[in-house]
Amino acid sequence: MTTDQMAQLSNYLTGSGFVVLWIAFFCHVAEWIAAHRIAAPAAVAAGSAGAESAGAVATDDGEQAPPAPDRFVGVAVSLTGLAALLLIGSSVTRGLATQRAPFGNMYEFGVTGTAIALSVYMILVWRAKIQWLGGVVLAVCLFILAMSISTYTPAGPLVPALNTFWKYIHVGSIMVAAAMFMVGGAASVLYLIKQRAEDRGSVGPVLSRFPAAARIDQFAFRFNAVGFPLWTFGALITGPIWAHLAWGRYWGWDPKEVWALITWIVYAGYLHARVTAGWKGKRAAYLALVGFATFIFSYYVVNLMASEFGVFSQHTYA
Repeated sequence: MTTDQMAQLSNYLTGSGFVVLWIAFFCHVAEWIAAHRIAAPAAVAAGSAGAESAGAVATDDGEQAPPAPDRFVGVAVSLTGLAALLLIGSSVTRGLATQRAPFGNMYEFGVTGTAIALSVYMILVWRAKIQWLGGVVLAVCLFILAMSISTYTPAGPLVPALNTFWKYIHVGSIMVAAAMFMVGGAASVLYLIKQRAEDRGSVGPVLSRFPAAARIDQFAFRFNAVGFPLWTFGALITGPIWAHLAWGRYWGWDPKEVWALITWIVYAGYLHARVTAGWKGKRAAYLALVGFATFIFSYYVVNLMASEFGVFSQHTYA
């Protein structure tokens, strides 16, 4: 295949992954709707058997089929795995088309970063059974992927001065950190929703499918705690080294650098508050979401503004 054909195939795989991801998300929505619909009759029919068997259907051999919400979850997880594979394929073919690593601009960064986030999620579904987080994770991934597609850049080479070894270390570590922040942000949102329901004593049939709020809070902390050192390494260590090789200076206080530092400060404050001041729960979740918002602002808004006014080239992420 020619490089143009590779680039076109990459675009098709990205579009297919985006569509499949939407279908998987709607399967999670169907799961929540099914859980809500079977809650009332299950309370009468199941009696002392509990809601765990609610909605189960007897098969011809007498065994109980999984309840409807669990069937939707199974389909959603399978489709999420397919979407991850499609996006990985998109990143690989994009790299083959450009003859370089596939994270040279906002579009490539978002597609590859989303593929990494979905891969991390699928591994954790396999190891830790966290499919309960799927709906929120997919919502965040769809948001990032939509922003990335809106900044589509045709496949092409980088400026030679930017295409160095340190760029790949810098952007690679930032992409993995971003994937962790995406999953951590999704967990923080879900925590706030579940904690509010627990405080009001109104945990309904949908929210009862999720773990206790305290456990969700721990998941959010673990993801952000992994993402922070990766962001530190990528944004504040390898980033300045790459900038020195590309532009002859380690730090220039341009908008990208400033907002990368702001993101680091917020997440550093989040981890410090949790470890030393004992911040847990709502305050920590809000601070984590502020950190994620600064990352989104840096990734999307600052890049677009910098590109518009010529402050920084859109053909590089950081």
